[in-house]
Amino acid sequence: MDNKKIELLDCTLRDGAYINASIFGKDTIRGMIKRLQNAKVEIIECGWLKDSPHENADSSFFHVPDDLIPYIENKDPNVTYVTMIDFDRYNLDNLPQNSGKSIDAIRVVFPRGKAKEGLEVAKKIREKGYRIFCQAANTLGYTDYELLDLISRVNEVRPECISIVDTFGAMLPEDLERILSIFAHNLHPSIKIGFHSHNNQQLSFALTIEFVRKMTEQGRDIIVDASLCGMGRGAGNTTTELITSFLNKRYYGNYDLDLIMDTIDMYMVPFQEKYSWGYSIPTYIAGMYCSHVNNIDYLLKKHRANAKEIRSVISSLNPEDRVKYDYDLLEEKYVENQNNEVDDESTLETLTKLLKDKEVLLVAPGKSSIDEIDKVKSYIKEHHPVVIGVNAILKQYSYDYVFLMSKVRYDYAKESYKDIFNSTKKILLSNVKTKSLENEFIIRYERAIKRGWSHFDNPVICMLRLLNKLHVKNVAIAGFDAFSDKYNESYADPKLPTVHGVEDWDKFNEELREIALDLINRTKSTMSITGVTSKTVLYL
Repeated sequence: MDNKKIELLDCTLRDGAYINASIFGKDTIRGMIKRLQNAKVEIIECGWLKDSPHENADSSFFHVPDDLIPYIENKDPNVTYVTMIDFDRYNLDNLPQNSGKSIDAIRVVFPRGKAKEGLEVAKKIREKGYRIFCQAANTLGYTDYELLDLISRVNEVRPECISIVDTFGAMLPEDLERILSIFAHNLHPSIKIGFHSHNNQQLSFALTIEFVRKMTEQGRDIIVDASLCGMGRGAGNTTTELITSFLNKRYYGNYDLDLIMDTIDMYMVPFQEKYSWGYSIPTYIAGMYCSHVNNIDYLLKKHRANAKEIRSVISSLNPEDRVKYDYDLLEEKYVENQNNEVDDESTLETLTKLLKDKEVLLVAPGKSSIDEIDKVKSYIKEHHPVVIGVNAILKQYSYDYVFLMSKVRYDYAKESYKDIFNSTKKILLSNVKTKSLENEFIIRYERAIKRGWSHFDNPVICMLRLLNKLHVKNVAIAGFDAFSDKYNESYADPKLPTVHGVEDWDKFNEELREIALDLINRTKSTMSITGVTSKTVLYL
């Protein structure tokens, strides 16, 4: 097999920009390009072209091609240097004629239904002296007829390559086989076929191997996308190190693996220590339902949703809505999912009779509940409150009730503290379960929340709202601590199942204080709230 039939495109500096907001560092950008070209990678994607000026030398977002001149040392004539644009997010008036001093080609990405417009943009780019490559985003979403229409339009324009893109990591081998058959039999022989995969279902490398095998059997010229360590949005991509090793072993590749490993050691390890990407259960769910990863990110960051909740919300969306990211719709579906319909009127009446006018102590799971346990127990001995554990059981306490609003925390408490769990009355929200067992009180999720905040479903805040509805006049709180970056160290029980998606804990804590103070101000005429432990997030 002639190695020139197969070309590798490394997209670390472009797809990896989703992970670090493009801030690789100028020396890293320059060093990656230099080492990749020396490792004999045929095509290097150096970043994005954007409308905004390239004011940050550490960014792989560039404005015009000549911005890349300082980053490409000793251009190798055997290497193609490219950047990418979104077909409708870059003003071509900014694009000068190709000077030959930086990039050679531009990749144009366009979504399903916009092939005509995307290819028109590509034609205009070629008129300015650049080679053109095209990316058909979410190729899996195309019907066979739509694929034939796409290919017909591509044949007219004749870009150097049209890439099949598994945008949502949803392809299975039979999907790729169907699409490749249509491309191989209908795309003009002079146009290369590319493949850009995502690893949502742990299939990225396997699908890339299958792509190479089938297309070389057809005698097609192909381009394979990969990135160092798979760095890319969500589940990431096929890894450069794996595909180069495979091509060296099976298809007469001539890539310098030592130099690729050296590039990883020098530049990628720091990113791996600071950022996370790659296969995960949430990204798997995105792949399972062919959903945009932004939907997953929203549910994780705003609601710290667990895997089951994410799957339930995403599966409730129409297929057309899954590939978009309509956050208003997603919010509606999330609340709808959490608010499983239950008739809780009699439950509210019962709890009101049990708790009305009683003093209540909420024991939250923050570390201060244990660090200051003597203070808390002295308070209990003196005031004789109704003790309610909040979204966790701490074995050092005796509870009258445990309030749980997370299915994961419910299961953990049930399995880890079986005796306490079984002997304690439980107040549950309807997102945990809808049918009560003995000593369980189920309340509609909607009653405990107040939308309008990014993190409106904090358990302590939700319990305070419920207590106000139950006409409780005096509430004390222990263990409602601020969170730290070391998440598990914030809890009295370090094995307590974690929540996900908070990127800035200081910002999260500040919003929590705002929500709590808003609640205190709204309820100050009916409910008094005090802090028992010293580290309460409320600063009480």
